[in-house]
Amino acid sequence: MTAVRFTVTIPDLDLDRAQALSEAIDSEAIAINETGENRWELVAYFDSLAAAETARQALVHAKAFVTTLPDQDWVRQSLEGLPPVSAGRFFLHGSHDRHRRRPGGISFEIDAGTAFGTGHHATTEGCLTALDRLVKRRWPKRILDVGCGTGVLAIAAARATGKKALASDIDPEAVRVTKRNALANGVGPAVTAITATGLKHRRILGQAPYDLIFANILARPLISLAQGLSLILASRGALILSGLTLDQSRWICAAYRNRGLVPVTKSARDNWTTLTFTRPRVSGRVAGGPQDRYGLRSRRRRPAPWRG
Repeated sequence: MTAVRFTVTIPDLDLDRAQALSEAIDSEAIAINETGENRWELVAYFDSLAAAETARQALVHAKAFVTTLPDQDWVRQSLEGLPPVSAGRFFLHGSHDRHRRRPGGISFEIDAGTAFGTGHHATTEGCLTALDRLVKRRWPKRILDVGCGTGVLAIAAARATGKKALASDIDPEAVRVTKRNALANGVGPAVTAITATGLKHRRILGQAPYDLIFANILARPLISLAQGLSLILASRGALILSGLTLDQSRWICAAYRNRGLVPVTKSARDNWTTLTFTRPRVSGRVAGGPQDRYGLRSRRRRPAPWRG
């Protein structure tokens, strides 16, 4: 008999509060669900009632409550609720939908698991659509996926371009899952996944500047990373940002414009936005030198031209 599961639910939050609470709760999994206009709920999952009650009491939130889930196969149920996603040339599916693969384009498989991100969220779909649009014109040679989750974007970029991609995440479990997914989708040697907080990891700085950077995370981290991301983006490089709501896109756009980047495209689905920026061409060497900024050995290189 499958062990029952327990949840702690905190309703009626704004998104910033929900995100802050998600970082403070130690649970097996956390979901942030939109329940209305600018209103959200946080649901944290636990194996034992004692752990759920302890978390609820620690929150000191009057509306938090514990629920006992029915005894059923939650993994199977979650998979059945994840239909395939089509985004330009990309077709993303779970193992339960292998029979629905398209004969053309790029199909790859990501299942729900222990790391955040299956590609079925509107933000990931927006990034895949932006990638599809980008590689119709140019092929990036140096690719970085910041906050990779299950590795969807790094895998898609490696599959589409035949180039190597560096993926990073603060969660070691996400790094493990990314490596596993890359192997399962035929790009294991092309996708390098590392555990890193921010952009100061020696591997990230050592391979800069990047022709393509993904950062599908949250609005506040995107603000914190604006300076660093702008420094490691190559001349004429593309920076694809998501994980932000429509009302957050204006101040995210302003933050990156203030760092010298130019907005190229903006797309929206439901209440989520994907933004693409570029760095205008500059004469001479690429400005930035992030290795020097962080006291690391500089490897100054001219950006390699894209093919296309």
